[in-house]
Amino acid sequence: MKKTTILTITMIVTMMMVAFKPAPEKWVSSKTHVKFFSSTIAEDIEANNYKTVSTITPNTGEVVFSVPMQSFEFEKSQMQKHFNQDKFLDTKNFPKSKFTGKITNLSAINWEEDGTYNTLISGVLSIKGVSKDYNEEGTIVVSGNAITVNSTFNVILADHGIAFKDGKPSTNVAKTVEITLTAEYQPQ
Repeated sequence: MKKTTILTITMIVTMMMVAFKPAPEKWVSSKTHVKFFSSTIAEDIEANNYKTVSTITPNTGEVVFSVPMQSFEFEKSQMQKHFNQDKFLDTKNFPKSKFTGKITNLSAINWEEDGTYNTLISGVLSIKGVSKDYNEEGTIVVSGNAITVNSTFNVILADHGIAFKDGKPSTNVAKTVEITLTAEYQPQ
């Protein structure tokens, strides 16, 4: 009888701990895809990066993306070589790009209920050592024990010190590139 009572109490306590487990303080994504797309009359350029790491803190709405710049992959190896050179992104001296921001409509997101939530994010994007404020839209999808963030926005290259006045880059690389990101988060 005593063993049964102890076993029953242990099971009840365990179930309560699982049922009333506090929400995770931070969510981490190592499954992040960042794509940029440049379109000109001369050519389209697309690069993909799957090595980006990101975190979201649901309580505060803080969002961070750390993008290793040399991890962008291009269809043509020559494009990748140009991208990493000092006159383009100078990835040797500026190996990472970083976005640090905050969800500004945090109250519109129910982290405990499955659904798709429109979100507004404000923050600072640093590329090639030049930082600029951004206010962008995206979606957060809550599904079970996972969160997915999606956003598409534009970056004006000159805003980050990347400008070409003459030569092939001025006609082959768009002045504004489209950035698309998808990040899948798990609780930590």
